[in-house]
Amino acid sequence: MGKLLQDFSEERIAKVLSRSGVCSRREAERWILQGRISVDGKIIDSPALNVSSENKILVDGNPIPEIEPTRIWRYHKPPGRLTTRKDPEDRPTIFDGLPKEFSNLKTIGRLDMNSEGLLLLTNDGEIARCLELPTTGWTRKYRIRVHGAVDNKVFLKLKNRVRIDGYEYGPVTANLERQVGANAWVQISLQEGKNREVRRLMEHFGYTVNRLIRVSFGPFHLGKLTRGQFEEIPARVLLSNLPSNY
Repeated sequence: MGKLLQDFSEERIAKVLSRSGVCSRREAERWILQGRISVDGKIIDSPALNVSSENKILVDGNPIPEIEPTRIWRYHKPPGRLTTRKDPEDRPTIFDGLPKEFSNLKTIGRLDMNSEGLLLLTNDGEIARCLELPTTGWTRKYRIRVHGAVDNKVFLKLKNRVRIDGYEYGPVTANLERQVGANAWVQISLQEGKNREVRRLMEHFGYTVNRLIRVSFGPFHLGKLTRGQFEEIPARVLLSNLPSNY
């Protein structure tokens, strides 16, 4: 768990560059091959190099920003905002409703424009990448409202992988919360979180999702955050909940 601290032990150079915020890991590997990175005064030509906080790392002759301690915020994303920094069509994004100092934060996963609920924000690109991977084993939980009377047989089918237009989804755990007139509230749990996965699965079985709320991501919960509200997760909570390999 030492990576929550400002000093860091030996890590691959591309990972360190990514954590500093200057570029992504893939970009770092390209920059290394282009001869743009030096370590202790020597241009390097391979990303297969471990460095620590004691090394002097330069990008185009300039020192990389100091690596800050890992920080993560819980944020209640409102519907009607895109999970992106800038939209070519100038539609509202989550960053339009957040303080300016949040503009460089990375999102851990995404929620589509019409979805709402828990979105995690972090200053650490590497932890964002790690926590998004299905191999991390973190479950995403949602409450969804669908139009129609839900057949319990659908829930049994969702427990197996489902192929839709050549893509494989699931397995998914689903339970009926309650039927309210022509609509039903359903609880959904999954680990992969592919693009629009919940909506595609329900549409595949004939149900239109008219509201989708993510209520938890791994050990972190939406709780009582109201739309647009955010709250930093205390460092001690991160220490006890982040994967042991980070």
